[in-house]
Amino acid sequence: MTDALELRGLSVSYDGTTALSDVHLTVASGEMVALLGPSGSGKSTLLHTVAGFHAPRAGEVWLGGQRIAGPEGGEPPERRGVAMVFQNYALWPHLTALDTVAYPARRRGLRRSAARAEAMAILERLQVAHLAHRRPSELSGGEQQRVGLGRALARRAALYLFDEPTAHLDTHVRGVFLEELLTRRRESGSAAVYATHDAEEALGVADRVALLAAGRVVQVGTPEEVYRRPVDLWAARLTGPASVLTGPAGEVLVRPEWARIGGDRSAGIADVWFRGPHSDYLLDTPGGRLLVREPGSPRHRAGDSVTWTLLESWALHGDVTSGQRSSSPAGPE
Repeated sequence: MTDALELRGLSVSYDGTTALSDVHLTVASGEMVALLGPSGSGKSTLLHTVAGFHAPRAGEVWLGGQRIAGPEGGEPPERRGVAMVFQNYALWPHLTALDTVAYPARRRGLRRSAARAEAMAILERLQVAHLAHRRPSELSGGEQQRVGLGRALARRAALYLFDEPTAHLDTHVRGVFLEELLTRRRESGSAAVYATHDAEEALGVADRVALLAAGRVVQVGTPEEVYRRPVDLWAARLTGPASVLTGPAGEVLVRPEWARIGGDRSAGIADVWFRGPHSDYLLDTPGGRLLVREPGSPRHRAGDSVTWTLLESWALHGDVTSGQRSSSPAGPE
């Protein structure tokens, strides 16, 4: 089966500064790939290049088996068959929500009444049909984002590009938006690339995750692979909290849930944080400071002496992981 998207050695520069360097990445039909990286890592540049807003300095962009961009030029954005949801919403100020979502259908050749009927159905699924006749200035940020998603869904694209769409949403609205996004995308069967700097979001929405640093792809794998078997310490800390303990055999990475209070090792509690559904303990151990996460309210206080058990670890050699991840209690003393 032909991939929905393939990037072959893609490099992009602005005013002599490299934004992407030799990026190779594929997105299968129906697959969601998350781009996870800090600000300036190249996530937005990659999406904008795929969409046709930037031209590559080197390499190629292929959509559905067709080469649509290279150093010599490419197809214009409107002919690429992709739909993009921007973090700044990018809604037309003079159009109502209904006409905004109807616009792609009008571009497909539908009459105004048919396009509006289709748009209203999409707004109803997104639970904003009651706002159909409002303009962007009359909508909240979360409402604008749903309208932006509705416009993208109306494109009926084979590939969706999401550029940090939840960056300006509060926690509750973010959860609702993500649930709707995942549901609607699965219903459409389309592929998607989702850029974010939020590790929890990336791991939760994606079939695979690509880690970006300074314009390069550092690691690509399933959410479980990049979380449990990171290629190096930078990748580990990008994907979630991580402690590094030192012992006779070297350094090992330990996630907060890979250890528990109680066992045959001694430690002192340096600090405790109640996080709501769980509590975090920072332990002083002979191998270094260790973050341990347990469900519920704190059972111990800072300054207490406790015992602990190592349930799992991942061996680090220098800055690169190597060998097999240990799932036994063996580890630094």
